[in-house]
Amino acid sequence: MDSDSKTATVRSLDRINLRLAGDTFAEIDAACAARPGNVSRNTWIAEAIEEKLSRERALPESQSSERRAHG
Repeated sequence: MDSDSKTATVRSLDRINLRLAGDTFAEIDAACAARPGNVSRNTWIAEAIEEKLSRERALPESQSSERRAHG
């Protein structure tokens, strides 16, 4: 499946199933609890993804292309 067909099927807000180890959930929950206010696991994960994507966008194109080539 190419990226165009994947993009066409993603709605503006969509759900996914995410499998993570129990230890990872425990660490995420601890990070949520350490923040002021009430931060949900979903919000924390969405913020983490956005942070990672932001770092990827900031990479020079040569590094970005190399990372894609090596998976």
